[in-house]
Amino acid sequence: MKKFPSIAAAALVGMMAFGGIAHAVQPDEVLKNPALEARARALSSELRCMVCQNQSIDQSDADLARDLRVLVRERLMKGDSDEQVLDYIVSRYGEFVLLKPRLSLHTVLLWGAPLALLLCGAIAVLYSIRTRRSVEVPALSEQEKQALEAILHDDRKV
Repeated sequence: MKKFPSIAAAALVGMMAFGGIAHAVQPDEVLKNPALEARARALSSELRCMVCQNQSIDQSDADLARDLRVLVRERLMKGDSDEQVLDYIVSRYGEFVLLKPRLSLHTVLLWGAPLALLLCGAIAVLYSIRTRRSVEVPALSEQEKQALEAILHDDRKV
């Protein structure tokens, strides 16, 4: 019975060590040239699966992702550069296919919105700090002072 915790711990360590990102690339897709395959994998990790949307085509098992992986490899085998492959796929599927959109006229709002929101928040905080007024608390009247003394005097007797 004492071996069970150690076996479970070893299994957990093994899963953590070897349980990285699963790639969906099929053996028939892999290029024979290791340099081209490395480029294909790098490009595949930059392209969004249009079915899964938050996975790269390298990680997705969807049929469209497979078609895109094959297309990337075909373009690389024809001699296209990485940029040409990306441009070709973007021309067919739009900027949304890129997991990291490029900075362009179409994506300025996407890239600038976080900075604009941060700036607006900072301005709002500064404005609220500057316009904060200290509230003057009016002094107690004689009647209020007497009532307070009576309450305090009664508490001392208890």
